[in-house]
Amino acid sequence: MRIAFFVNSIELETASYTTTSLALAALSRGHEICYVTPADFILRPDDKLMIRARTLNGTKPKKPETFISALKADDAKMSVVDISEIDVLFLRNDPSEDAEGRPWAANVGANFGRLASERGAIVVNDPSGLSLAQNKLYFQDFPQVVRPTTLISKNIEEIRAFIDDHRDGVILKPLQGSGGKNVFKIKSSDEANLNQIFEAVSEVGYLIAQSYLPEATAGDIRLFLMNGRPLVRDDVYAAFRRVPAKGEVRSNIHASGTAEAATITPAILAIAEKLRPKLIDDGMFLVGLDIVGDKILEINVFTPGGLQSIRALHSIDFADEIVIALEKKVAIREAYGGTLSNRALATL
Repeated sequence: MRIAFFVNSIELETASYTTTSLALAALSRGHEICYVTPADFILRPDDKLMIRARTLNGTKPKKPETFISALKADDAKMSVVDISEIDVLFLRNDPSEDAEGRPWAANVGANFGRLASERGAIVVNDPSGLSLAQNKLYFQDFPQVVRPTTLISKNIEEIRAFIDDHRDGVILKPLQGSGGKNVFKIKSSDEANLNQIFEAVSEVGYLIAQSYLPEATAGDIRLFLMNGRPLVRDDVYAAFRRVPAKGEVRSNIHASGTAEAATITPAILAIAEKLRPKLIDDGMFLVGLDIVGDKILEINVFTPGGLQSIRALHSIDFADEIVIALEKKVAIREAYGGTLSNRALATL
């Protein structure tokens, strides 16, 4: 099997990324891997879709640090490959990372991913589904019972009124964004710096105001879903609790949050079950849910991360399960002679 990982840039890839774990798992199972970035697609006059693929120079490293060094090395091999020779195109880019500095790159994965699926590659998550999820408006399509009370607006007076209605406070964040950037907790509409926060966040687009959940002081739980269901091995779920640093509202690991073991309760599994129908319908193969109490704060369908944190906590590498699932999809595609849609294959 040949797997192409689509990422924002080679330079930004790190040993701690979940994409690195997936690539290493694929290599260990005897598969070929390559990396592709937004500038690496070529649609030729004969309608062939090609990719400029970066591969390791004949090495098969086993450690994440060694792998990243080989990937970024000057002697890493670049070759032009017909997308029909790729079994799986795994879209692992974060569009929000490119939205400001490289707006042309933000939608490349979804757009060229659709062309790749039409030419025989299995593309996960499904690119048509990802096109619906380019910003956090996608979150509003899920059942209201699992979402915090939310306002989306660029009007400061609407936001002030929303804050006044929520005595526990409000979380303000941009509609387009990820990784905890420009996330603020507002206790009162009378806060002196509200105007400055509003201006800073609204500069990049619409704002989301969400009712603050007091349980968030203990952090949130990141739970992986695969094929619409919680990813689990031997009764251990692919999940961990992200605990924010003291005085910090964000629990993101790269925002100084720390990872702890999480208890997955029947209530949490019930939340995941409520999301499953739409995630399957949209072809979302691998998803990360961020859960606080009985609510979902985020649904990460682009670059859910944290597999290495889970491995450190439980000595289980769930990347193996994910690669095995891709192997099964390729076998199903071949058995059905390409008659199944990419969206269907993505969650089978």
